[in-house]
Amino acid sequence: MNFLPWGTLFFSILWASVVSAIPSRTIDTRASSPFVSTSGSGFVVNGSSLKYIGTNVYWLPTLNTNEDIRNTLANISALGIKVVRLWAFNDVDTIPVNGTWLQLIQNGTVTVNNGPNGLQKLDTVIQLAEEQGLYTLDPCIFLIMTLGGMDTYVRQFGLQTHDEFYTNPSVLTSFLNYTTQVVSRYVNSPSVFSYELANDARCNSTLPASATCTTETITAWHATVAAHIRSIDPNHLISSGVGGYLCPDCTKLYPLTAPAPPVTSPAPGKKKRSQAKPVTKKQILREQSERRRRNREVAKRAGTLVEDGVRVRGRWVSTATKRQQSSTSGSLYDGSYGVDSQDISNIPDIGFSSFQLFPDQQSYGPDDPNVPSWQSIEQNGAQWITTQAQSAAAVGKPAVLTAFGLVTQANAPDFVPFNSTVAPFASENLAKRQSTLGYGVTDQQQATTYTTWLDTGIASGLNGIVQYQWGQSGLTAEPGTTISPSTTTGESPTPSSPGETPTPQQTTGESPNDGYAMFVVQSFYSDMY
Repeated sequence: MNFLPWGTLFFSILWASVVSAIPSRTIDTRASSPFVSTSGSGFVVNGSSLKYIGTNVYWLPTLNTNEDIRNTLANISALGIKVVRLWAFNDVDTIPVNGTWLQLIQNGTVTVNNGPNGLQKLDTVIQLAEEQGLYTLDPCIFLIMTLGGMDTYVRQFGLQTHDEFYTNPSVLTSFLNYTTQVVSRYVNSPSVFSYELANDARCNSTLPASATCTTETITAWHATVAAHIRSIDPNHLISSGVGGYLCPDCTKLYPLTAPAPPVTSPAPGKKKRSQAKPVTKKQILREQSERRRRNREVAKRAGTLVEDGVRVRGRWVSTATKRQQSSTSGSLYDGSYGVDSQDISNIPDIGFSSFQLFPDQQSYGPDDPNVPSWQSIEQNGAQWITTQAQSAAAVGKPAVLTAFGLVTQANAPDFVPFNSTVAPFASENLAKRQSTLGYGVTDQQQATTYTTWLDTGIASGLNGIVQYQWGQSGLTAEPGTTISPSTTTGESPTPSSPGETPTPQQTTGESPNDGYAMFVVQSFYSDMY
């Protein structure tokens, strides 16, 4: 377990939550509802605007005791964090001996678990989240509830490709049935911020994509499921949960038909801002080129310029590889993942635009040889944030960074890439893990990068920024559950005299860590107050 002294990060989060996350500005008495809604390109609750800092705690409903759920929510709330993103699915193909499971999918049949270790566990999370707001005008903790479990459906229904989840009638019927059972439970709960249709939906996942999957496939599925939820629940927002991939040149099912509003309202005496425009490939290439030019100028002045081409007649020219890199905006913008985030965000029932940022999983732009690699990550990530804010503004809806993370050297042994079960750096020795020779950035580089991303998000007008992921220790552990035993406290189970009943051990563990968990010493929390 890594306890990280991230003062810079936490003070940035705390500052942002104090000045931005707390509802303060009255919007409209007609919007005085305890349910979060949108007003133009912002969020509203109880008639006041809402911006927030959040964290991902996907494993929260799988904890083994209610007390663990309560303590985790209390620790999160103590930092001023307003929104928690969690999984509202936990699909299995065999019923486990211990632990939580919400749905059994087996050989084409589906059974929803309504018991204490099933959907009643989600009920408990909702109830305890509402308790955190007992003495406030609005709930202290809002929950983004994410649906999913796609590849389990595909495999257990005897299908072959990931995108058959979106198109197979039997799978869609089963998924909508489960969605109905979840959504109908919480129609009147103000603690639910939104229903997120999936996490990073795309044409492929742990299973490959078919040749027929396109952006229209994914967009149409989002529209169908969003309309289904809206028919059940008129109170809550609906969001997509996509990674943010854009496709300016793809066919739109929901094209922009009206001029987008200004990015922000101008201050008195200031010039009116220009209309927000959709993102284009030409713009992306221009911005990448301009950032590269600025870095070269800085390096030239410092005498550290790296010429990364070949010399022809006394002048440097790009290599073929570099020329190819500069002539394309890459898979983020060409629809190859089957995702057009702008088109999905423009679906009428989708309440806000969402995107993610994980440089260890996805390249967000070419590396610049004239800055350290971690600074390329920092700069590319900041540009991704401003691009996403622009895309959401063009649609005229709020924008939320629903998950972001960067693996540190200390966390590298636990890093498991998404859609994988292998930790590629787990076998490294301890000395290498803690050195700059190991995989990942240093703690300070991560803190600096996170601060840049947070500042960029605030300056770009994001309405929510959600870190991935929260780390919690001292949790009740049981074999075969999400919280596996890691340390043991209490007396030995060995009896002190013949015939005496052994004293049971109290076994504790920590929350899952796939390389992004942020464990912070509890005393550090109190030091800030």
